[in-house]
Amino acid sequence: MPIITLTTDFGLKDHFVGVVKGTIYKELKEAIIVDISHQVSPFHIQECAYILKNSYKSFPDGSIHIVGVDSERTPEKTHLAILVDGHYFITADNGVISLITEEVKPERVVEIQLPNTPETSFPVLDVFTRVACHLARGGTLEVIGKPVTNWLSIKEFVPRVIQDGNSIAGCVIYIDNYGNVVTNIHRSLIEAYRKGRKLTLEARNKKLTEIYEQYSGLINFDLPASQRRGPGDLLALFNAAGYLELAIYKSNLKTVGGAATLLGLDYRDTILINFS
Repeated sequence: MPIITLTTDFGLKDHFVGVVKGTIYKELKEAIIVDISHQVSPFHIQECAYILKNSYKSFPDGSIHIVGVDSERTPEKTHLAILVDGHYFITADNGVISLITEEVKPERVVEIQLPNTPETSFPVLDVFTRVACHLARGGTLEVIGKPVTNWLSIKEFVPRVIQDGNSIAGCVIYIDNYGNVVTNIHRSLIEAYRKGRKLTLEARNKKLTEIYEQYSGLINFDLPASQRRGPGDLLALFNAAGYLELAIYKSNLKTVGGAATLLGLDYRDTILINFS
């Protein structure tokens, strides 16, 4: 039985997550359901896309991912079922799949058209669960909809190379639970244009000249503890997903604060990399 995952902005206060799971279990008592996150910021497509991009590969091929963010169908927003990189995604056509499909071409994409399904304010429950159960039983995409070749792509995920390759202009796409700021600038892009040059990262009024491989990379353990950099200090690193991240070492939003609050950075704010 394939794993079914849930990624939503439902939160945990209301009954929504519970009834989605209950509906799946009513159809598939042996279902395996995994919560990826229910704390996506409301209607925040880019945040959801980042979470999905960095979680789905941890599941076996054939896993089915229900995406419940901004999922209501409208004349301008259809429902899609997508097979990409060996995984199924059930989502609204709102751009949430962009971060994955910009790297891996989907094998099949269909617009969901289930018979006898009225328009509803809770499509995750009334539509997406039915599709997930169909796929989990071994059903095909062709049965649930018609093939499509176009879907919404969000260009904000792509940083710009400017000044004849001497700079990269990116932006903030995600802020995590620690207040760390994740940018849309990937390690591979920096390495492609750096070519042995020095770099300077600019964020608000801060400039950094070093990008570390881990959070403790900023600490010189050869120095006495009293002379080292440490908790509360700003650093840049490539995170586990390979994206450039700004962090406060051992940040705590209730004490020393996080990079987002201390630098005044928010979603879409600009981050610059200059080579010299």
